[in-house]
Amino acid sequence: MIRRREFLKAGAALPLLATPGHASPAKSCILLMLVGGPSHLDTWDMKPDAPAHIRGPFRPIKTNVPGIEICEIFPRMARHADKFALIRSLHHEAAAVHDTGHQLMQTGQLAVGDDEHPHIGCVVAKETGSQHVVLPFPIGNTGGNMTHGQSAAWLGPQFEPQFLTSRTSICLQELASEFAVRKPSVFRAATVRESVRKLPQVSTGRVRASALPPGFCPARSPRHSPGEPEALRAAYGANHFGESCLMARRLVESGVRFVTVNMFETIFDEITWDSHGSKPFSSMADYRNHVGPMFDNAYSSLLEDLDHRGMLESTLVVGMGEFGRSPRINPAGGRDHWPQCWTIHMAGGGIKGGQVYGSSDATGAEPRDNPVAPPDVVATIYAAMGIAGPDVGGRAIGALFG
Repeated sequence: MIRRREFLKAGAALPLLATPGHASPAKSCILLMLVGGPSHLDTWDMKPDAPAHIRGPFRPIKTNVPGIEICEIFPRMARHADKFALIRSLHHEAAAVHDTGHQLMQTGQLAVGDDEHPHIGCVVAKETGSQHVVLPFPIGNTGGNMTHGQSAAWLGPQFEPQFLTSRTSICLQELASEFAVRKPSVFRAATVRESVRKLPQVSTGRVRASALPPGFCPARSPRHSPGEPEALRAAYGANHFGESCLMARRLVESGVRFVTVNMFETIFDEITWDSHGSKPFSSMADYRNHVGPMFDNAYSSLLEDLDHRGMLESTLVVGMGEFGRSPRINPAGGRDHWPQCWTIHMAGGGIKGGQVYGSSDATGAEPRDNPVAPPDVVATIYAAMGIAGPDVGGRAIGALFG
């Protein structure tokens, strides 16, 4: 197939790999998928001088890098701006639905029906001989009835990710007392929520050795591991996302090359980034009271933890959603889907912290300079990890690397 031949191409990342500023590729990557689409205007690209119906209810605060401000709901993150880079000019022209955004951000390309392209982590697994692990559950129903770009696709079943879900009572001695390994091949069915019910249940207390990457050392659930101080677990947060971020650190420390943490499973009837303002979705108040603190604690603790252990330089941490939110606040007091412009962030793995790449216009409606598309993000991740992935039509952002 053409796509298999394309996989052998060097791709757009190769020129970056030889640059002096990127001599040591990242060993691992932790991808934080912020399911629901964070509002850039209420998080990392605020417009405090815009009219009230655009700027929103929150105020910006200074960070530890002069000239960079972020939302007040991230006070801990503001103390680590020197560690991460903000990319404020993301955009795509596909349909403004969650599923297509997930496909683009996790594979670099849109699926054709159920025929999708491989997840970034699965490509890394193939190229490095490691394993792609997904926590704490796969992305479920987000309304589009399409795939989410979370399989190995045409790479083959041997490169499918291992989904470790905390929603089980099965004890797994090798990994964690509340995580079960599940094969994701059926996730290409019409709806993920329906296909989850078809997944084979793990009936043994031992993970097959073949399911683990070379050199893998067992890790345990952060909630039950005696090796993690209680204060550290509390700093990450006693919730699925916080515990999964801590587990992600343990996994990369043990040799796993790529870990994806899905912050939420669905956008329906639970508090997420999907801030339309009315049920079954979330409100802007939920950002202040729930989503913001959850992310702030887990993300900041992850950066602190990796840095303290001397792992940040070798671990790329990417925080990204599938799109941004509309500049104009809607009648329900929330914001709607907006793929025309949004913000993501990268840290570690050779990324130069304390910088902003690209910018949006006065209302956050579209990129003003240095526009970045999802394939560019995928190419940048491949470049940071020193691999030549499939040609997704993007180019690595060389300016991000120190």
